[in-house]
Amino acid sequence: MRRHSTIIIAVLAFGLVPAQALATSSNSASTHAYIQANFALARQAVSRIGATQASVVSYRQRLSHECSRVGAGSPQNEAAQKLSLEAAGALWSLTFGRDAKAIHAFVGAVKPLRWSSSKLTAIAHGYATSLGELAALPTPDLCGDVRAWSASGFQTVPASTIAFDQRVEATEGHTSIPARLLAPYVQSADKSVLERTKQLEAKLEHTEFETGFDDWASLLDTLALPQ
Repeated sequence: MRRHSTIIIAVLAFGLVPAQALATSSNSASTHAYIQANFALARQAVSRIGATQASVVSYRQRLSHECSRVGAGSPQNEAAQKLSLEAAGALWSLTFGRDAKAIHAFVGAVKPLRWSSSKLTAIAHGYATSLGELAALPTPDLCGDVRAWSASGFQTVPASTIAFDQRVEATEGHTSIPARLLAPYVQSADKSVLERTKQLEAKLEHTEFETGFDDWASLLDTLALPQ
């Protein structure tokens, strides 16, 4: 009886080892592909910072000619915040739209990837989906929407503003895979790529929080909307 049990355990163990090895190999392969795709995306985004900033400046100048201070007299309330969010979304549409080609390549590379951890897979796919939606975000008619709000005596937020804001808010909350979750599956050859990606992303974050905020504040000032 003991001999039979030993044989059964040995057979089961033999069957588990290949399965575990396959899972580890799959995790490492997916991690490698994700790291390479994320690096390519970050590198492209950094290389286009100057061009993206130029498009933002051009957009603000155009609005200054078409509807300068169209929101003058607007109250600083919850309704005004909806127009302010629309302004932020307009800038995102320019920023991510500029990187649409690189984002589509990233989405195409990441969507097929799978890890044994459903959480890790969900984070990767959620991030790719979010970026894809941001890249497809249309530039709203800010002049028209602020004019309509002003014409209502600042009482009625346009339906187009509400719909656009909802679309923007739906894209938020998804981030890239935290390094600590990738760490167990990172190959030695990918460690330097991961570090370079981290540096590029830090530069992008600085641009987003510093330059991006200034661009948003300037756009609100152009439209005479409160922050």
